[in-house]
Amino acid sequence: MGRQIEELARFVAETRLGDIPEAVRRHGKLVLLDTLGVILAGGERPEVAALRQRLAASAGSGATVYARGWPAQDPRSAALLNGIAGRAIELCEGLRLVSGQAAMQVLPAVLAVGEAAGSSGAEMLAAFILGYDVVGRLAGGFTPRPLAHQNGQVSLLAAAAAGARLRGLDAAGVSRAMRIAATLLLTPSYTNAVAGATALNVAGGMSGLAGALAPELALAGFAAQEEAIEEALAQLVGAGFAAEGLTDALGTRWEITRNYFRLYACCNPVHPALDCLAAVLAELKPRPEEVARIEVATYRFASVMRNPDPANYFASKYSLPHAAAAMVVRGGAGFAELDDSALADPLIAGLRHRVDMSEDPAMTAQVPQRRPARVTVTLVDGRSATHSRQSHRGDFDEPFTDAEIRGKFRELAHTVLTPDGAAAVERAVDSCEEWPSVAELPALLRRSGRPSPPP
Repeated sequence: MGRQIEELARFVAETRLGDIPEAVRRHGKLVLLDTLGVILAGGERPEVAALRQRLAASAGSGATVYARGWPAQDPRSAALLNGIAGRAIELCEGLRLVSGQAAMQVLPAVLAVGEAAGSSGAEMLAAFILGYDVVGRLAGGFTPRPLAHQNGQVSLLAAAAAGARLRGLDAAGVSRAMRIAATLLLTPSYTNAVAGATALNVAGGMSGLAGALAPELALAGFAAQEEAIEEALAQLVGAGFAAEGLTDALGTRWEITRNYFRLYACCNPVHPALDCLAAVLAELKPRPEEVARIEVATYRFASVMRNPDPANYFASKYSLPHAAAAMVVRGGAGFAELDDSALADPLIAGLRHRVDMSEDPAMTAQVPQRRPARVTVTLVDGRSATHSRQSHRGDFDEPFTDAEIRGKFRELAHTVLTPDGAAAVERAVDSCEEWPSVAELPALLRRSGRPSPPP
């Protein structure tokens, strides 16, 4: 077996919460809070609610689904449903320097397995931070195939590692659970996103399911191929894997502190352009009908998100023309502005066709260290303004404040929690390492929920 994988598994199995610096734990709790809010709001999407109802007929027990009514399910199904919900509204955080939405891939398994196993809040928080570390490290050595979305890839292995830790497996057991999980890796296509295929979000949920299932397979005595991870990432679902740097600065460099948050409810690559547009609009203060055209130059990956007629709510999250038009008409591109009604808004629909996008090769050359964009808005009276950025707000140079992230949580949580309930959950997460059991969280949610709307 690869020495680096074994060392990483040992790190996951043996690191205690007290070994993790206080600043890292504090940031980890903020990431947890942000991710929880996204799950709560995502559970309201119609396809997610319909799937929840269909699975209720065969519901198990042991873990909570974070949605109205707070139904019980077996840990695998609960993690699956919560992961799908969290992917549904395109507001989850992610890794900054490599591709991956680590928290949304790891947290559903951690919450479900932790609740079923009776884990303490301290164990839950440690498993979450350590699982996040596995995502960042594996992703740093992984070369994905060009069309493959990162949902259900290296993050699925990390969810298995975190779940194995919570089930009490030692270093060898964590390694075996991860290598077993290599047989469950997925290859979802980015094409799903621009096509509006919400099946992509199922791939996000499958990391949670695998994080609950793989440890049970290891405990049941299933054997795993010794080089399963290296082979899968290099030759099967991926195009290459280099393990040499996998354990560099292990225990001193924490991947969860190198994340980004989202305040715009759309795919992260278009955020720099939206920041530029916001600056231009603040300067020109135009009415929507006064905008003649919006010209966007950005790096290659962002430049392809140019469909002016997205097929549905999910596809709209990958259309910069749509997000830009919504910002002009509604004053923002957050959760409330990029809702279902935005697609049918005639002002937004008309303005989408006045947005032109192009790749600037010089900008592409700066990725991933920078993610530049430049936006020019020209008005019908001939006035124009241009703003450019090297990266989006929230990046290393200009991080979001704690207050902004917490404000996002409250907005999302208020979809299913009372204001007092959301405040209570926020306080509870801030001290989650003191919980005697992960079950403290779903119990609080049950006390804090809004009533279900009438049918």
